[in-house]
Amino acid sequence: MAWNEKELERLRERYSSGHGGEITDPRFRKVADRIFSEQGRCAAPYAGIPTFLDAPYLLVGDESTGLCDLQLALIGIPTDLGVSNRPGSRFGPRAVRSVERIGPYNYVLDCAPTYDLNVADIGDVSFTSRYRLEQSHEDIERRIGQIVAAGVVPLSVGGDHSITHPILRAVGKERPVGLIHIDAHCDTGGLFDQTKFHHAGPLRNAVLDGVLDPTRTVQIGIRGSSEYLWEFSYDSGMTVIHAEDISEIGIDAVIAKARAVVGGGPVYLSFDIDSLDPAFAPGTGTPEVGGLTTREAQAILQGMKGVNLVGGDVVEVAPQYDATANTAHAGAQMLFEILSLMVFSPAVMNKRSAIGRRA
Repeated sequence: MAWNEKELERLRERYSSGHGGEITDPRFRKVADRIFSEQGRCAAPYAGIPTFLDAPYLLVGDESTGLCDLQLALIGIPTDLGVSNRPGSRFGPRAVRSVERIGPYNYVLDCAPTYDLNVADIGDVSFTSRYRLEQSHEDIERRIGQIVAAGVVPLSVGGDHSITHPILRAVGKERPVGLIHIDAHCDTGGLFDQTKFHHAGPLRNAVLDGVLDPTRTVQIGIRGSSEYLWEFSYDSGMTVIHAEDISEIGIDAVIAKARAVVGGGPVYLSFDIDSLDPAFAPGTGTPEVGGLTTREAQAILQGMKGVNLVGGDVVEVAPQYDATANTAHAGAQMLFEILSLMVFSPAVMNKRSAIGRRA
C-alpha cells in the first residue's frame, strides 16, 4: 500500500473522532466493548479497592454462600510460617493486589479472563492463629475444600510454598492430580527441625498423602545448591527439567514434555516466583541465579493452553526485598497468565456449561 494523500484522508476520517474504545476489528471489539462505556470512559487502573487483576470482589462467608455461581475464585493466603530463611511472603497477596495494570486482554491466548469467566476475588483465608503453621494449613485446606466442594476452581496467591500442600489435599481429595510445577527448587525435602511442614517439602507431603500423582508431575526450572535434597522427586517418578536444560532443548520442547507428562487428567499448576532469575524477581525468600526470564516463563505458561487445570497458585512473593516492585508485578503477570489458561481448561469450561444450563 502506497502512502499518499488519499490514504491519509481515509485514516483521518476513520480515526480523528470518537474514543479509544471504538474499534472495528471484531477480535478486539469484543474486548473493548466490555471495558469502555458508550461515552468512551473506562475505569482508572489506580482507582477503587485493589483486587487480584481487578476482578470483582465478592464477600464469601465461612459457609461458602455465594460461591455456587462462580467458575473460579481468586484467594489470598497470607502466611509465611514455613520459610527456611527470609520471611515476608505473607505480604505477597497484598503486593500482588496493588499492581494496578495487568490485563484485561491476553493477546497471545486471545482472551480477557476476568470478563470471559465468572470470577471473583473472595479475599483471604481467615487464620485461626497467625503463629501456628500446622493449624494454618488446616485453615487453608478447609477454605479451599469449601471452594472445591462448590464446584469452583481455586487460584491462590501466597504466602510461602508450604501452602500448596493443604491446597492439594483439598483439590486432590477425590483423586490424585497431576502437577505443573515451575520453581527453582523441587520442594520434595524431608523433615527439618523436627517438622515436615515447611516450604521445602509440600510436594513430598502431597504424594505421601495420596493427593498428588508423581508420575504426572513435571518440575521446570530447577537449579541451585539444594539439588542433593530432591531425591524423592526422582525416586517417586517425577519429571525434573533443570534450568540449564531449558536453554539446551528450547521452550517448545519443554512445553511438549510437560504436556506429555500431565496428560489429559486433572492438573494443578504451582508457580514459585523464585523460578524467575533474581534479575527479574529479587523479592523472594530463596533467590537462585540462573533462572527463567519473565518472557520464558510466560511462554511456558501460555504453552499449557487446553490442559485440564483444576487449580493453581503463585507463591513466595516477598515484596520488602524489592524496592522496584518488579517482583510483585511479575507475580501478578504470572497470575494473569494462569487465569487466562483457565478460560480453556475443560474443568472450568464444564462449570461454564453448567451455569449456562441453569440460566
